[in-house]
Amino acid sequence: MAKIIMGIKVDHRQVEAAKLQQLLTEYGCIIKTRLGLHNASEKGTECSEDGLILLEFIADADADVGELEGKLGGHAGVHVEKMVF
Repeated sequence: MAKIIMGIKVDHRQVEAAKLQQLLTEYGCIIKTRLGLHNASEKGTECSEDGLILLEFIADADADVGELEGKLGGHAGVHVEKMVF
């Protein structure tokens, strides 16, 4: 049983967020853990345009993970890396 972790780098977070959220919601039942990271200013007045999302998936979801990876890769400014342990 493989453990799959996916990293998603988003270049234009403000523009792509709604589209990505829709996809992640569609595949929400196979996502075990989700962590979103982005840089913010000390005062909280500015957000980074870049973002990083880390996903851990449930066991035996290889086909669905591959499908999600393909759909994510079709968006401009979205870069996907997958780790399998």
